[in-house]
Amino acid sequence: MMRDVMPTAATALVFAVLLGEVNGASTSSRLLQIRRGGNTRFLKRARERTLLRHNTGSSSSSSLVRRAKAETGSSKDLLEPNQTLQQPGMEGKFWDWRGHSIRYQEAKAPSSLVSKDDPVVILVHGFGGNADHWRKNIPEVSKYADTYAIDLLGYGFSAKPTPPAAYPSPEQIYTFETWGEQLRAFSKEVAGVGEGRKVYYICNSVGSVAGLQAAVLEPDSTAGVMLLDPSLRLLHWSKQPFLQRPLTSLLQTTLRETQLGRWFFGQVATPKGVRSVLEQAYHDKAQVTDELVNFILNPGLLPGAVDVFLDFISYSGGPLPEELIPQLKCPVQIVWGEEDPWEPLEMGRRTFGGLKNIEKFITLPGVGHCPMDEAPQLVNPLIHEFVSSSQNK
Repeated sequence: MMRDVMPTAATALVFAVLLGEVNGASTSSRLLQIRRGGNTRFLKRARERTLLRHNTGSSSSSSLVRRAKAETGSSKDLLEPNQTLQQPGMEGKFWDWRGHSIRYQEAKAPSSLVSKDDPVVILVHGFGGNADHWRKNIPEVSKYADTYAIDLLGYGFSAKPTPPAAYPSPEQIYTFETWGEQLRAFSKEVAGVGEGRKVYYICNSVGSVAGLQAAVLEPDSTAGVMLLDPSLRLLHWSKQPFLQRPLTSLLQTTLRETQLGRWFFGQVATPKGVRSVLEQAYHDKAQVTDELVNFILNPGLLPGAVDVFLDFISYSGGPLPEELIPQLKCPVQIVWGEEDPWEPLEMGRRTFGGLKNIEKFITLPGVGHCPMDEAPQLVNPLIHEFVSSSQNK
């Protein structure tokens, strides 16, 4: 029974960490005990159950795949490490950026409908996601625009360089500044943006901050940004209550520097754990299919995924979306699932409601945190309208 409950409990913990909502003296006391080595029995058990080690190799990842296959009772759609998935009509490719291999999906619009000067659309996933999260959108968007979905550095099938051991560090890798630079370079080197051709960024969750950062870095080449349930970054130090900051920092450090974080990641990186996370994010549970679970799980079984995860949940600095939006010259639209459990709608209204360059704030009834996948029948027309109307201005 306890094993069945564990992924849900662990999921609740991590999103409490990510949203900065962990509090209470008992939690603080427990973490202090772990940090001081006072709970050696717990840490020993955590070490024994850790699924991913700091320097995990392909053999470790293969064992994770085998465990996942055993849990589901089937090998269907579960990949071995270093494999990638091909979608019908979408060409999976790799691009070298700063010595790192970056995976992306590409779907060209019919040549009779677009010219080399027409804007392109780049789709940017959220935390723990990847380009395959846009599989229900790429075929529709590519009917009228050259379309790309990219795996941000550290996610999906893109490279996962080891982050610096010390934190914070001036050499920190997994930041919105880094991802913004990645998107800017990708738009130019792969999508052909520049010299009159512009880009629309359509982004979900934390990918929204990356897309906004790219638009700030290259304002003259950005035609527009659409944010789907953007991250409010409640873990940012400036948004944490003063008395909560030491506790949040302690929790981040504990997850990052002890076996607790790796043990926790191991509990989530299973079909059952991923399904539990997705069923929290999606209001319509029927949309949490085996296919979706596998698309999200497979990259999490690759070497380095745990290090990316632990590094990012320690990230409490960097830009806020409400700081970036006023710097943009292009139109911005926000789309929000009314049933999003992680990024509350009313908090989003308060955060973004006063920003003058937001053209529309659209809410979707009965939809959760990932509307592009949960309700593509609602989102795809909104993307089309946004791109078409902005082009005609």
